[in-house]
Order: sequence, then structure tokens, then C-alpha cells
Amino acid sequence: MTIQFHCPKCGSLIAFTDKHAGQSVKCLTCGQQQIIPDKSGQTPQKIEPKVEPEFPLPGFFHAVFVDSWKIFFDKDNLAALAFVTTVVCFRFFSENACCMAFIIYFAAWGYLFGFYLQIINETAAGNDKLPEVEVGTSITFLWYMVKPILTFAFTVFIVQLPFIIALAFFKNKGLTWENIWETRTALNLVLRSLFAAGLFLFPMAILVAAVLEDLPELLRFDHLLVPVIRAFIPYLVVFGLLAAACFIETNTRQYESLSMLNTAGNLAVNMAVQVVAIIAMRSIGLFYRHYDCYFSKSW
Repeated sequence: MTIQFHCPKCGSLIAFTDKHAGQSVKCLTCGQQQIIPDKSGQTPQKIEPKVEPEFPLPGFFHAVFVDSWKIFFDKDNLAALAFVTTVVCFRFFSENACCMAFIIYFAAWGYLFGFYLQIINETAAGNDKLPEVEVGTSITFLWYMVKPILTFAFTVFIVQLPFIIALAFFKNKGLTWENIWETRTALNLVLRSLFAAGLFLFPMAILVAAVLEDLPELLRFDHLLVPVIRAFIPYLVVFGLLAAACFIETNTRQYESLSMLNTAGNLAVNMAVQVVAIIAMRSIGLFYRHYDCYFSKSW
């Protein structure tokens, strides 16, 4: 059933399905934040702009390393955890599905990336529950897979743009992606440093893409750097968790026709990746929540 209501600020007609009742939404006409009512015709509750904090919110490390574990034992998160488990198992056992393997791999990571973006967004907004999983309808399910992958790909491209430009500029000197890692010339070290800097800024960039949903803002590297510099140690923790998830993922194996013990071990490692990844995505959202004062001064 569809819930229709008018924006309390500009009067624009807004419509959502009833499953979104109680969630916050932004009016596309005037930008007013409001709570979706339970029934059509009701006046939505306005959400007043929050007062920007002057100082960081304490407890970041406790929230990351202690509170994050609670979500895996919260019964309200069972549906989301079951979804992640199903996607991982489906991808794991479909490794040898011939031509379907790539499609399954693409679909699995599309939904997982979308889930990660929702975790960052919900955590940054103060919600300590895992987000509800939306797989879409027969029309929108494909977009739910493609959009997150495009978002991650575009974010990686932006943070690596200085490296890409430098590599293209020095191409006439014989530098390629392969040989910049082979020798230790000054130019090679500069290119490696640019590449490493792009990777280091990725958690900050994906935070902007997930929370602010302002992709052009990713081009403002000065804005990205301000919170990183002012909360450097917490950001190192965020980067370390995301790097750990990526490292474990690149060393995982999918289903192989070996012993049951090897199969169980490989599947366990794949599940461990998701545990670390969920905590890493929460840490990105928590970074925004706890150090919002630094963002408000740069945006």
C-alpha cells in the first residue's frame, strides 16, 4: 500500500510504500527532512536541523571494538545477517558454475556493496542496527546490484585520479602499471606514493558517497583531508579495518572439490571476511558520527 502525504514545508506531494513508514526522508523539492507517517493524509513530523557539535563525541574506539560485536547477537539483525550468509554461500558454492559464475559473482558483490553503503549511512545517522535488506522488485533489482558497484568503482577512480593522471603523463618515459613496482627510481616512488595515498583516502571518500551522496564533492581533496588530519589516529583504525577485510578477501578460496574439512575452512574464511567488513563499514559511519564537528567545518 502507498502512503501519500504533503511536505510540511513546501506542500509537495510525496509517496512511499507503507514498509517505509517511520523512516526519515528528504523532500526533493525543498530538502526538508521529515518522518514518513503511518497513513496517507497524515502530516509528517518535521526533523529540525541538528546543532553542529563543537567537539568530537567520545567513545569512538569503544563503539568500534566493543559495541560493534553486539550487532551479531541482536535478534533484530537476524534477517540482515541471514541475507549476508545466503549471499556468501551462494557465491561460494557457485564458483564452478561455468558461464554463470561471473554473473553470480557480480550479483553477490553488488548486493554486498549496497549493504555496506547502507551500514555506513545508518551508522552515521546514529542507528546501531543493521539496515533492512532491499532486493528490489522485478524492475529495480538489477539497479540495486549495479548502482553500488558503480558507486564503489567511481569512488576508487576519484581517489586514484592523481595517480592515473601522473601515470598517463609519464607514459612517454616508459612507465606502465607493471614496471612501476619493479624498480626504485624517484619517479616510481612518487607514483607509488600517489597510489598509496589514494587507497588511504578511500574510506573517507566512500563515507562521502554513502552519507552525503554528493559525488562531485569527492573532487574536493582538501575537504576529504580535513577530518583525516584532525582525527588521524581514529582514521588509521578505520583504514586498518578496511584494509584487513580486503586482505582476507584477496586470500580467500571459493568452493573446491576437496575434503569436507577444506570446504568448511574456506567457507569459514569467507564468513570471517564479512564479519570484518561489517565492523569496518560501521567504523566508517562511526568516524562520521563521532567526528562530525570536523566535517561541519570542511563542508
